[in-house]
Amino acid sequence: MKTSVITITLLLLWHGMLLAQEELPLSVPNDQIKPLRSLVDTKLQISLENQLMKNPKWKKLIDSKRMAVGVVDLRDPNKVAFARINGNHMMYAASLPKIAILLAAMDAIEKGDLKETSEVKKDMQLMISKSDNAASTRMIDRVGYDQIEHVMTDPEYEFYDEETGGGLWVGKRYGGGGDTHREPLKNLSHAATVTQVCRYYYLLVNGELVTRERSSQMLDILENPALHHKFVNTLNILAPDARIFRKSGSWKNYHSDSVLVWGIDKNRRYILVALIEDPAGEQIIRNLVRPVETALKTVKNYKKVN
Repeated sequence: MKTSVITITLLLLWHGMLLAQEELPLSVPNDQIKPLRSLVDTKLQISLENQLMKNPKWKKLIDSKRMAVGVVDLRDPNKVAFARINGNHMMYAASLPKIAILLAAMDAIEKGDLKETSEVKKDMQLMISKSDNAASTRMIDRVGYDQIEHVMTDPEYEFYDEETGGGLWVGKRYGGGGDTHREPLKNLSHAATVTQVCRYYYLLVNGELVTRERSSQMLDILENPALHHKFVNTLNILAPDARIFRKSGSWKNYHSDSVLVWGIDKNRRYILVALIEDPAGEQIIRNLVRPVETALKTVKNYKKVN
């Protein structure tokens, strides 16, 4: 009888741990959250390259460093795998780096340097969900370029690191006018690398940005984007029931997108980031989802991804 009680108790604890892993942010022990760069997986890397390079146009863009792609496999939170192509190549990323403003604002709110008013909360939502430029500019003005840079270069995050090609940067208002504060490597005003954006989502999904509570708040803001183009256009077809956390950007020939996909089916859980410099970038990003999911499916013996 005593053995049965112990067994049942252990099963309940195990079930509770599984349920906790279903929630976002995840409940992975801190000592198991490894630096994303250390999780590059050879099989996933080869599979991703094979899928993308067989498209002649994509291969040309990749070879000329006008296309960068990063993917993080989250199907097993304890065995995360990372792959990237042109991962440390920094490009102009238009509105995607608004996620840097969001993080800097949350950091300032947590430290008491910015008051979390209803106007601030509304502007953060508009800035991410609708990519509203006026709201983004108001948030930049509230937080300031110095604070954004400080958070991006903070050793705790290192989302902008000159030694690894730069990364996330916001140095210009999104409404025009005002001073600029461009990044030092390429003089870009709004920049990103796919590795740094993948790291951002990876730390966010593990509750490691600012605090677990602030990470949860940021996930709420990123979820259910109002714009349904690029990755989201395809995901609405492939996985209409999946939770989508997303920020994208476009300006002239520069197109970018970043998404955390959290499907009901555990086989569709990943981070995907793309930076494209091409007039057809929006359509290319739409078309990326299927081959990336094929690359993920090929690596591990999971059930078939629809």
